Amino acid sequence: MDSAPLDNFGWIEIVVSGAIALGLGFWQLWSVNREIAKDKEKAAKKTASDEG
Repeated sequence: MDSAPLDNFGWIEIVVSGAIALGLGFWQLWSVNREIAKDKEKAAKKTASDEG
């Protein structure tokens, strides 16, 4: 029996796992950047209220 079609499952697993890992990494980066922007905005409001 020829197992040639089954030889590509390793590559498929690598691609799927890599896509999931990259997706989670980009989601984390986006989430952290969003929180940093919120913190900067909050700090700017606090500074403005302290001055005025």
